[in-house]
Amino acid sequence: MKKFDIYEDPHRRFNPLINEWVLVSPHRAKRPWQGQKETVADDSRPEYDPECYLCPGNVRANGEINPQYTSSFVFENDFAALKQEEIEFEESQDATFFKAKPERGISRVVCFSPKHNITLPEMDLPTIADIIRTWQKEYTDLGNVDYINYVQIFENKGSVMGCSNPHPHGQIWAQSSLPTQIEKTQNSLKAYFDKNGSNLLLDYLEKELEAKERIVIENEHFVALVPFWAIWPFETLIVSKRHVTKITDFTPGEVITYALILKQLTAKYDNLFETSFPYSSGIHQAPTDGLEHPEWLFHMHFYPPLLRSASVKKFMVGYEMMGESQRDITAEKSAQMLRDLSDIHYKTR
Repeated sequence: MKKFDIYEDPHRRFNPLINEWVLVSPHRAKRPWQGQKETVADDSRPEYDPECYLCPGNVRANGEINPQYTSSFVFENDFAALKQEEIEFEESQDATFFKAKPERGISRVVCFSPKHNITLPEMDLPTIADIIRTWQKEYTDLGNVDYINYVQIFENKGSVMGCSNPHPHGQIWAQSSLPTQIEKTQNSLKAYFDKNGSNLLLDYLEKELEAKERIVIENEHFVALVPFWAIWPFETLIVSKRHVTKITDFTPGEVITYALILKQLTAKYDNLFETSFPYSSGIHQAPTDGLEHPEWLFHMHFYPPLLRSASVKKFMVGYEMMGESQRDITAEKSAQMLRDLSDIHYKTR
């Protein structure tokens, strides 16, 4: 009987954050590709676009005029997914099959820069640090609203990720319930903490730093790695080395090193296929329910869809939709590819 080789043989890997498995099929990375190829977006844009509803001084869809902002700029989403008004509600008598409840919340847009033609890896450290300080303020302000129990900070970059405007920006959705992925993570982190008396992600990070094979970048305060259970081909996780449960726990020095690792990681992404690399990213941190959450550790996920080149995308279809998540290239291989890339953006070389 053949001895199991985790780098060559089909196997499943367990994600302890959400208690789910992913199927890994390393041998399939060798297969030829004759499927869908995406159109590579032209990222040559002007610094100011008079037609862009996010540029300074321009009129948005609702008729509001943006200020002549010079750093990050936050406004209430003109097409918010969540609404602030309180709604009277009576639960259905047949809540077994027809269960629903109103969801109250606040949706905001965060413009990262007044410049229309740059993305995070092309920004300087002071600009990225300013974005982080904006996230800190929004987490505090929104978290202090009495009915808000979770603040989700995220960015969709690139049209392939459904981003409707190329101007550098992210979003914040704050709501009364824990979103599904957060609730799964909360349950896993709490169960581990109650059983072991320690933090799941800090214990995991210690093992990853010993193994070293999935580490992409490490600095004084943060580590960027490809998680052992990664689903997307070049998925990464930024983890705090210190036990901080939320972004507002950062020292001024940690704001700078967080800005640095964000710039370096996103530059490596762009350098991989020498394109403006699309992704969805999001910060996971403690709920804002007024309780202590020692089980939480600040971390940030990056889920990029590109697989083999700037034009070949990973699709979640078939088995992934009907069975469980699946990937071909191993986490170890993609970590090595990212680690070996320069963190100096290819446009500046």
